[in-house]
Amino acid sequence: MKNMYRTLAVSALLGSLALTAYAQDFKAGFVNTDRIFREANSAKAAQGKLEQEFSKRERELVATGKALKTASEAFERDAPTLSESQRVSKQRELVERDRDFQRKNREFQEDLNARKNEELARVLEQANRVVQQVAEAEKYDVILQEAVYVNPKHDITDKVIKALNNSGK
Repeated sequence: MKNMYRTLAVSALLGSLALTAYAQDFKAGFVNTDRIFREANSAKAAQGKLEQEFSKRERELVATGKALKTASEAFERDAPTLSESQRVSKQRELVERDRDFQRKNREFQEDLNARKNEELARVLEQANRVVQQVAEAEKYDVILQEAVYVNPKHDITDKVIKALNNSGK
């Protein structure tokens, strides 16, 4: 029985030594994609492109919203002096304008979100290529993009952003 415990203890010790030796060769890294989306030149260029593409529609929506608010305030102010048929007619007109405004606003948000997802997908694709290049060059075994906690010494986000910015030049 003592021999069996001794054999188990020796096996456990050898197993832990093997794991320790393996763990010393294992190299892991972490990339913060949120930072890449905020700081990489390609992400900033994508954001600028989206702003340019959608700014006119946004300005039009803001102007329409202000005009609708002004018309609604005027209706509230003038409603007591209007006849019943005028009041009903104006109210229908305001409801229709508001419905049209809400529809246009929804379409704008949907279009903006779709284009934003397209642009972010391109940036992420570029970033993933750069991450793979950095991982191969520096012999990483694994690179994580999401984690609950990461020791800052394993964070390679700065290297990836720098490589992304240099690849765009």
